[in-house]
Amino acid sequence: MLTFDPICAIATPPGAAGLAIIRLSGDSCFTIADTCFRGKTSIEEARSHTILYGAFWSGGQAIDQVTAFVYRAPHSYTGEDVVEFGCHGGTIVAHEVVQALIEAGARHAEPGEFTKRAFLNRKLDLTQAEAVGDIIHAVSTQGSHTAARQLMGGFTRRLAELREKLLELCGLLELELDFSQEDIELIDKTVLARRIHEAREYCLELASAHRSSEILRSGFSVGIVGYPNAGKSSLLNALLGKNRAIVSEIAGTTRDYIEETLQIGSMAVRIIDTAGFRASSDVIEVAGIQLAETLLEECHLILVLNDSAEGWEHSNPLVNSLRGKFLEARVECVQTKIDLLENTPEASKDAIFEGLHLSVKEERGIKELKHFIEREAQRAVQTVSDALINARQASLLTQAASSLAKAREAVQAGASNEFAAIDLREALKRIGEITGEVWNEEILNSVFAKFCIGK
Repeated sequence: MLTFDPICAIATPPGAAGLAIIRLSGDSCFTIADTCFRGKTSIEEARSHTILYGAFWSGGQAIDQVTAFVYRAPHSYTGEDVVEFGCHGGTIVAHEVVQALIEAGARHAEPGEFTKRAFLNRKLDLTQAEAVGDIIHAVSTQGSHTAARQLMGGFTRRLAELREKLLELCGLLELELDFSQEDIELIDKTVLARRIHEAREYCLELASAHRSSEILRSGFSVGIVGYPNAGKSSLLNALLGKNRAIVSEIAGTTRDYIEETLQIGSMAVRIIDTAGFRASSDVIEVAGIQLAETLLEECHLILVLNDSAEGWEHSNPLVNSLRGKFLEARVECVQTKIDLLENTPEASKDAIFEGLHLSVKEERGIKELKHFIEREAQRAVQTVSDALINARQASLLTQAASSLAKAREAVQAGASNEFAAIDLREALKRIGEITGEVWNEEILNSVFAKFCIGK
């Protein structure tokens, strides 16, 4: 196991709480801990995986009664000697503990440095390390559970199986090169091309789960759009169950956008209320509409609110325009203010209850709309199984698929085995970058910079 200089950091959220955990890891961390800890047994003498109780001292002053969790290398999170102090929560004590440890010889940990050391000491591979961050920041139960399966090695095993298949094919091709004079064929070229194609399709299948994974990681995004006075802000308030947006009969009240997150079923849903779409000479209103279009690029579902009193097809031009612009999002029309339409003689009862419809004033249709959003969110994440594919992984999987496509083309063209073998090795390298078998400091810095300090 590798051992690095001692680092420390608060591992629990700041603020008033019953408990705070301060993690200390690295070379001489037991000696540093004993500089501050006073108990019946010193930390240096304690057995691994034991908990000590005593006082924590700083500058000749006892600042708290603490517990000390002792982990000896290599049986710890980082693979190094580790001490985790448990003190009372709050804004003062935990910071005093960290400061005392720094004065005793430790330094403050960088973002994700504990998990980075766990990776370097082979306690985790890179996909498992990324799963740690996903668990911490999960916004949905399904996302948290998926990240947990990734942490336990589900995704690692799938990539290992893929890697073994490619290594076998690569080995057969390279072995054939050694017997090229004897004209020996160890694998039928048709079978070889098919296996390479299957591996490529598998890489693309994994990469395609990126968008769904982002939903579990960050939430399902729903944009509320429509012409002015269609009831967008009223609907936002109804979904949230509070008055978040200003509601007015004056057209163009919403100039900017309002964003809120709520839980619908097991999914975190990000609701974006946008400025009303219309031709305008107002510079601020035009800027709001342009911003709304930018935000809609991130949305998975776009609800176009149509004022039914203006006619069932009043917003069709906007619906069709948005469907043409945002191909990856589902665009649905929602009929609003149906309480006004029901009292008109020309309205038929059957027409009123077609499709998505609601009356915020009479609190009708809100529950049904929430159920619709939940179903769409669940449908969007059906492809996610045991990994939350992130942008880095998706990019590498796509690059691997590209190399596999070249290898298949070389085989089908009857080219020398060395050309296909080179492309197979390139695909193997990209897969190795996903798990961390192939890495450099730039890759690690990119992954761990997104972590919180204490992790």
